[in-house]
Amino acid sequence: MTRKQRRLVLIGAAGTVLCLAAGLVLFALRDTIVFFYGPTEIAEKGVAPGTRMRLGGLVEKDSVTRGPGQRVVFSITDSRTAIKVSYDGLLPDLFREGQGVVTEGVFQGAGQFRADSVLAKHDETYMPREVADTLKKQGHWQPDAGTSAPQAAPTPQVTQ
Repeated sequence: MTRKQRRLVLIGAAGTVLCLAAGLVLFALRDTIVFFYGPTEIAEKGVAPGTRMRLGGLVEKDSVTRGPGQRVVFSITDSRTAIKVSYDGLLPDLFREGQGVVTEGVFQGAGQFRADSVLAKHDETYMPREVADTLKKQGHWQPDAGTSAPQAAPTPQVTQ
């Protein structure tokens, strides 16, 4: 075998190994690449209890109840399905009913979710893009009067 042929075989073998590794990684991550799941997606997928994930949607009206200490229980909905979320900790200052949130935690089954963290919208015109896209797909997206589409990030405010 000549030097060029050995080099070509080595490069081909390395490329094959890299493609195989990338394929295995993508196969292993096929269900966790999504930023978050909505309540209806969780119900339709039949997610197993104990699964760690992100849950996003709107905080359901009249669902926020505060317990002892910093315990808060509320429901996240996408207007079709609601999942009850329990969270121990301080909520973001802008957390309100009817606003978009993304929570991260463990699905406990039977419409229950235990959150480790809660992310709320940043200002009057911001909603997480994933939440807005899900609401648009379901026909529930109603942008604010001055906004025609969801923004990817809040507009910086200059103060002097």
